[in-house]
Amino acid sequence: MSKPMTVTEKIIREHLVEGEYGPGNDIAIRIDHTLTQDATGTMVYLQFEKLGLDRVRTEVSASYVDHNLLQVDFRNHDDHRFLQSAAKRWGIHFSRPGNGISHQVHLERFGAPGKTSLGSDSHTPTGAGVSMLSIGAGGLDVALAMAGIPFYIKCPKIHGVHLTGKLGPWVSAKDVILELLRRYDVKGGVGMVFEYFGPGVETLSASDRGTIGNMGTELGATSTMFPSDHRTKAFLEAQGRGECWREIKADDGCEYDLITELNLSEIEPMIACPSSPGNVKRVAEVAGIEVGQVITGSSVNSSYRDLMIVVKALEGKVVHENVEMDINPGSRQALMNVAEAGGVTILSKAGARIQQSGCLGCIGQGQAPGKGIVSLRTFPRNFPGRSGTEGDQVYLCSPETAVAAAITGKITDPRTLGAYPEVKDPEKFLVDDNNIIFPLPGEEARKVELVKGPNVVSLQDFDPLPDSLEGEILLSAPDNTTTDEIMPAGADVLKLRSNIPAISEYTFTRIDKDLPARAKEKGGGFILGGDNYGQGSSREHAALAPRFLGIRAKIVKSYARIHKANLINFGILPLVFKDPGDHDKVKIGSRVVMKNIRSLLEQGAEEFPITVDGTEIMVRCEVSARDRDILAAGGKLNFVRKQLGK
Repeated sequence: MSKPMTVTEKIIREHLVEGEYGPGNDIAIRIDHTLTQDATGTMVYLQFEKLGLDRVRTEVSASYVDHNLLQVDFRNHDDHRFLQSAAKRWGIHFSRPGNGISHQVHLERFGAPGKTSLGSDSHTPTGAGVSMLSIGAGGLDVALAMAGIPFYIKCPKIHGVHLTGKLGPWVSAKDVILELLRRYDVKGGVGMVFEYFGPGVETLSASDRGTIGNMGTELGATSTMFPSDHRTKAFLEAQGRGECWREIKADDGCEYDLITELNLSEIEPMIACPSSPGNVKRVAEVAGIEVGQVITGSSVNSSYRDLMIVVKALEGKVVHENVEMDINPGSRQALMNVAEAGGVTILSKAGARIQQSGCLGCIGQGQAPGKGIVSLRTFPRNFPGRSGTEGDQVYLCSPETAVAAAITGKITDPRTLGAYPEVKDPEKFLVDDNNIIFPLPGEEARKVELVKGPNVVSLQDFDPLPDSLEGEILLSAPDNTTTDEIMPAGADVLKLRSNIPAISEYTFTRIDKDLPARAKEKGGGFILGGDNYGQGSSREHAALAPRFLGIRAKIVKSYARIHKANLINFGILPLVFKDPGDHDKVKIGSRVVMKNIRSLLEQGAEEFPITVDGTEIMVRCEVSARDRDILAAGGKLNFVRKQLGK
């Protein structure tokens, strides 16, 4: 009799192509779907171009334009035209600007139970809503998955979350994931998939599960998983895609590596206070703080259900005179169905502004709050300055808590609003795929020329790792440094994502505005960091731009998963201190010498000495044998092209 398995284990085993299943083992899995968004996608397709292939080798690949929507100058439009031509050339679905956010649209139109998906956006695990094993990754890993190359990863532990009870009035899925963030903070899920099971699961809709999956990323988790059950089936049938449903459930007697007990009936409205998704409190603890801005929607909480809760709560009311309220729908489809239910008129009469379907303020593309203004958002992140305003006061909450603040002008426990409106998904959604451009047949696709405006700069080649490295510590980064701090987002920077020479001028400028100039003056060097270095967005530019500036190694206490993978992908040594206390012996300007580094790496050494200002300290390079070969080659693109004979 076979061993009972979790849902996660079943899907991994179905897709396992290298290695042996077991937490911590190096494995490779086949990827069925890929998805990109425009802020990261341009680089994905420039990398795919270098592989020299005629067509993607996945079941479904989709390119979404959801980040750079402002088009403040020619650069964003340059990127959009390139992305559309790349989709036509290589057999990729293209979701046009304004059609919706990658996570929401993919859930609605392409997601299928039991499939794997890899996305160049850290919130790709929204696919948990339809029981996909969805993982965020750097763009190069996505480009390689499009080429049919397996995705290499440490086999995750499975953290089971046993759900009992049922959410009470004015409490929703966002409060569930915020409660887990309150318990485990932003690195409590590193190396894990959070799999939900138990009688409480069936009380959560596909949209609820997508919300929990999206923000599971903020735990540092590899992914999130739910069973595929009658709620999954109902969602897919409402989307007109019932044929792709299949039941997937955990076997009786399966074992989880860890278990958390969560009674949904006991969860209260929760809120993440400035400036971390892990700084979570009960709404009741901070009630009464005056609010000047409320935004619902964007990457998370932008489904039909989430928008309609706001609609129902605002019906017959007007947004408080001191509050500006915006609605960012997750997709055109979601907004179309809200309109069908009369929601657009209600929102308009209440004074809410309905924006185009896109990420917008979540990525610093407009919607910046005023100085000293408290902003409540249903977004997944509130890192310092991410909103576009330095010193911002951004709180993360559910749509229920957000609309309560919009009505009262202050942080308010939504349970004080009265009767909780009932919102159910339609039995059949209005569906319109007119704004998805489907792939061309192979012969026709091969005739398509890539459109590269002046903002689209082809990716440079990088040199292999030399045997020795020497240079200065150029910058010291604190614990929990985010990829937003390494490579900022916002309207000024996002438009340069397809232009590495230009975007490199912003590297680390949130921490030290002189870093790019100093790196060029010194001919490169090294970065010093603390714990959980590189948390947050999957943006590979946080590795690509430092490599362009000549940074060949980073020495920290610990890394966030995706950023560490991106460093390896671009040939930057991800070193950690063997003794964390040695961190205090290193400072900006310290002279670092790494002798025989390539030889040691190729010999399989896991730790080796370096000298810092003449003093020897030990560092570790905790990577797989394959990663050692990638680092020696100067990056994964060099490594794979050699394998392909390109």
